[in-house]
Amino acid sequence: MYTIYHNPRCKKSRAGLQHVIEKGMEHQVREYLKDPLSEEELTTLLMKLHKKPVEMIRTQEEYFRKELKGLNMNDMEWIKVMIENPKLIQRPIVEGKYKAVLGDPVENIDEL
Repeated sequence: MYTIYHNPRCKKSRAGLQHVIEKGMEHQVREYLKDPLSEEELTTLLMKLHKKPVEMIRTQEEYFRKELKGLNMNDMEWIKVMIENPKLIQRPIVEGKYKAVLGDPVENIDEL
């Protein structure tokens, strides 16, 4: 069973979900803007992605450009920002039992 962290308003996220469906992957959808991740969940997800928090920030978001750009924060500070502002998290993310991938481009999902 896979979990796709999804924002239905995002074209790339919709494409990732469509790819999961077309591949016949058993999955559940988590709309993380409606059902935000806890600190523990986000930390686990980042470990499965093999990414540092700052690597998963959507730098094109207005909040990032106005409030966060140029700040030098540690991993825990970035995690706190992501929890408080889930819109900043790159999407879609597809998570398996031991590994997760960023589904942009959708071909990354095939690594699972």
